[in-house]
Amino acid sequence: MLADDILETARSLVAAYAAAGLRLVTAESCTGGLVAAAITDVPGSSAVLERGFVTYSNEAKAEALGVGLELLRAHGAVSAQVAVAMAEGALRHSRADVAVSITGIAGPGGATETKPIGLVHLAVARSGRETVDAVCHFGDLGRRQVREAAVRKAFEMLAGALFERALPEQRS
Repeated sequence: MLADDILETARSLVAAYAAAGLRLVTAESCTGGLVAAAITDVPGSSAVLERGFVTYSNEAKAEALGVGLELLRAHGAVSAQVAVAMAEGALRHSRADVAVSITGIAGPGGATETKPIGLVHLAVARSGRETVDAVCHFGDLGRRQVREAAVRKAFEMLAGALFERALPEQRS
């Protein structure tokens, strides 16, 4: 179902997150749960994956993750602002330490002049750290290929979240 390199990366991530004692939550739109599916393909992944949200509609993003409808109206579901809100919302609505979110246009439809097929926004939120976001322009590779590319990028960002430094303590 998923490419071998994706499954191999999932195995490595599960091992690394288990060793670090960190739990993950996913908030997926255009990938429809592929990140969670790859992770749960790994035996022992229950020690790492706390839960996954598939929030395909704007209503689901608002209801399950707390993404503001005004934010969705102002920027659209496929935006950096919404990707960040999805990741931070997933973290707030779970017991996980790290959240990854993905929202994009896999095609073949849904594109606009300013938001073409292959545009994907991702974000990773980690407790006590700054949320990191990324934008990818994969192009019109085909629906499956865009989704797989988004999963690969999500895994890359999750690997990076293991090594990011904590934010300095705030002083009053």
